[in-house]
Amino acid sequence: MQTLIERIKNAKVLVVGDVMLDRYWFGDVERISPEAPVPVARITKTDERAGGAANVARNVVALGGKAKLLSVVGDDEAGTSLERLLIAQGVETVLHRDAEISTTVKLRVLARQQQLLRIDFENSPSHEILAAKLDDFKASLLDCDVVILSDYGKGSLVHVQQMILAARAMNKPVLVDPKGDEYEAYRGATLLTPNRSEFKQVAGKWSNEADLIEKANQLRTQFNLDALLVTRSEEGMTLFREGQVVHKPTQAREVFDVSGAGDTVIATMGLMLAAGLDLPEAMDWSNRAAGIVVAKLGTAVATNAELFA
Repeated sequence: MQTLIERIKNAKVLVVGDVMLDRYWFGDVERISPEAPVPVARITKTDERAGGAANVARNVVALGGKAKLLSVVGDDEAGTSLERLLIAQGVETVLHRDAEISTTVKLRVLARQQQLLRIDFENSPSHEILAAKLDDFKASLLDCDVVILSDYGKGSLVHVQQMILAARAMNKPVLVDPKGDEYEAYRGATLLTPNRSEFKQVAGKWSNEADLIEKANQLRTQFNLDALLVTRSEEGMTLFREGQVVHKPTQAREVFDVSGAGDTVIATMGLMLAAGLDLPEAMDWSNRAAGIVVAKLGTAVATNAELFA
């Protein structure tokens, strides 16, 4: 165990993808508005957290590894707040500023631990900014052990196929948290980590476990993936690779909030691979880490101390 903790300290993960600022407004609801049939929330506390690919990077650091984050934000107050949060949490941060867009912000209003409303602010970055990021990506490959591409469909990963090819040419494992139903862009990745509904979008419904295995292996072969990890909420997670299927039941004792759990899974997988573990072992630690974060409110991280407790 101690050897693994030491190896994690030296593990370097390059995280690229869509970042966002998660804002939380906490309050009390005691009445309905006289203007419309909606609750009135009296805000008593606010919080800000790094979300999306930024949450992946902060999970890597919280687990004891080193993370470098490449992404695009707006030239605005939210982008500055996000950068400040990441630097404070120990993430090496390279954020390209695009004056034409607003930084993606997800504002959640909560009362008594229940989400009342979520408001999203978002735009897609310009191609000039993305081209500059691709150059930075290629330069950053020299000093990393594993690459994580975190796709939230906000436009930062337009060049995802070129990134995968460049990383694989340098023998760097590439883990992708995919978005949407078009997986051609992720061809040749080491590992894809769709959740159950994302996988169903691409592969279609399955009637039993044997059917699921067949669909997963078809997808893996079709897109030339080394492996596929399907996270299945309360059913745990299943790893599919050539000649092997490994299933882990869920570790959570109490599920409080699943937002950001996928970030924790891929961050832990990437960090453990960077530390020299094989995929099934890395998956075991990912499952434990996911069980820790879903018992927390909002976009959260699992710490090194919690994971190895």
